[in-house]
Amino acid sequence: MFKPAAAPSPDLARLAVNTIKFLSIDAIEKANSGHPGLPMGAADYAFILWSRYLKHDPRDPHWPDRDRFVLSAGHGSMLLYSLLHLAGYDLTVDDLKNFRQWGSRTPGHPEAHLTPGVECTTGPLGQGFANGVGMALAAKMAEARLPGLFNHRIWGIVSDGDLMEGVASEAASLAGHLGLGNLKYLYDDNKITLDGNLDESMSEDVAQRFQAYGWRTLAIDGHDHAEIAAALDAACDEHDRPTLILCRTHIGNGAPNKHDTHKVHGEPLGKAETEATKRANGWPVDSPFHVPDEVRALWAGRAEELVQMHQEWRTHETRWIASHPNLVDLYRALSSKSAPKDLLAQLAAAAPAELDATRGLAGAILQRAAALVPSLVGGDADLGGSTKTPLKGSAKVLRGEFAGKNLRFGIREHAMTALCNGMALYGMFIPFGATFLTFSDYSRPALRLAALSDLQNIQVFTHDSVFLGEDGPTHQSVEHIAALRMIPNLDLWRPADGRECAAAWAAAIERRNGPTLLVLSRQKVSATPATATASEAARGGYVLLREEGGPPDLTFLATGSEVGVALEAAKILDGEGRRVRVVSLPCLEVFRRQDVAYQATVLPREGRRISIEAGRTDAWRGWVGEGGLTIGVDRFGASAPAQVIAKEFGLTAPQVADRARTLLG
Repeated sequence: MFKPAAAPSPDLARLAVNTIKFLSIDAIEKANSGHPGLPMGAADYAFILWSRYLKHDPRDPHWPDRDRFVLSAGHGSMLLYSLLHLAGYDLTVDDLKNFRQWGSRTPGHPEAHLTPGVECTTGPLGQGFANGVGMALAAKMAEARLPGLFNHRIWGIVSDGDLMEGVASEAASLAGHLGLGNLKYLYDDNKITLDGNLDESMSEDVAQRFQAYGWRTLAIDGHDHAEIAAALDAACDEHDRPTLILCRTHIGNGAPNKHDTHKVHGEPLGKAETEATKRANGWPVDSPFHVPDEVRALWAGRAEELVQMHQEWRTHETRWIASHPNLVDLYRALSSKSAPKDLLAQLAAAAPAELDATRGLAGAILQRAAALVPSLVGGDADLGGSTKTPLKGSAKVLRGEFAGKNLRFGIREHAMTALCNGMALYGMFIPFGATFLTFSDYSRPALRLAALSDLQNIQVFTHDSVFLGEDGPTHQSVEHIAALRMIPNLDLWRPADGRECAAAWAAAIERRNGPTLLVLSRQKVSATPATATASEAARGGYVLLREEGGPPDLTFLATGSEVGVALEAAKILDGEGRRVRVVSLPCLEVFRRQDVAYQATVLPREGRRISIEAGRTDAWRGWVGEGGLTIGVDRFGASAPAQVIAKEFGLTAPQVADRARTLLG
């Protein structure tokens, strides 16, 4: 059982706290950019948490039974960098000196893929809060599958800004509902925001709000070390509810003239105030980045204790494996997120033969994928009957029941996607969420961070176009596909048939370095040539219908349900003696990653090109070239049956054929 480390003497503790403060101040001053207020105000409770309670190993930042720490208030990044440096992580004084500089490992906000010991990329406020909830959920699910192996917690520091952002409210509600007792957040309650006093924009009772969510709340003086330790002890003893510790602190604590002012939130102290602050705290004025020897020794001693703790867990892991032979394969599969080598072939074989909407085809394939891949878990935003993503034969994840695969996110798209990020960061799971494509607007901030952080986050977006029909323009996606494709490192699949759905799911499961979206239709799609294969589809773009008798006069480029329109239009034109090729491009991003020679075999230079996609056409202009044509929807939709929508927007095969004739002359 984990026990906190012994408390250092009050004098040594004060020296250690000041070291954290002044490392942060000096780095910010050197960069002439940053947020000194939070590191100065939070240094007391951060020191106690990190030096006494947090279970981690600076020599192995990724060992499975470590506690996770999330600095959701990412603007205070120098607090975390100072802690990582002092704790013994691979982060040097030179790294601190390069804070916010080109190529450094200490960017303005923490980035998990860049800095050793950073668990979570936190930029936009509220995201880290929600990511931590995802980590806590994943930890509960791992414990349910591998009982007795793990015993760790998720800790975090959150700010006023985090608690004001809506994504945190969504995530906090779900965390309380599920009773995530392994989640412990410290709220830096300093009453100051970037532009002024908190009471100018927020007056709610935060404790009562979180109690209503189902959290345990504790209120303390965030500078009183005895109160801090008592609250952390109480948090560790809470197993049935997440805990929020309200730490009343003073932003810029210790700065003679900027203490408790909003000016210290997002601006360097400045030379004069830095020197005054050092003098007021008995700190050497002319020795930037100073670390007293006794503080180095304190952290080094704790690092040795933590290494020993890690080694003890490894011994426990060995014994656990020996005593749980029936779970060893599952442990290995979860740890590696393993999938069969012939995953694509197995998923293609599971694709239904009958015509259906791609949401139905992909949903059937998902059932097979979940059976083959133990790490694959997910849910929807209360739309499972529409997205076709509930996993048959598996239980729902509910309070106290975490062994299932079906997650009930509720109507919380933003939190759903951010929680999936947290689950991906935790490890062991390949998470997916599901909702309508038009609601991806609520998911987009978290999707962007998934792409930035190289996270394997799968999102299923159904009801993908104006062909949704009668629900009207509020639910008909027009700009969403184009907007999502603009996010770097994000793969968007819009499959046209079962083979392409299989390729999409296989790609999403096998891709480890970024998010993947499956964009699926509500309406049934047309039949495609039986000669096409899932392996061809897996390349992101391929020739679905090849011209005969010479190079093509025309090449159709299409995705999703519009592939059927292209095939029918090609048939009309072929009957008129035109040589027409149809290229299906289910994933432009994957196709771009193919070698140039392959791309040239799919998209020849000869002939004209026409793109067909029921959405914004802007991005397609580069694909069709100067003499090409883009067919799509560059306005909002309308409420009408899908057949009427198709005709009114010029998306029927005869209308497309007419436009092709005009183009070809």
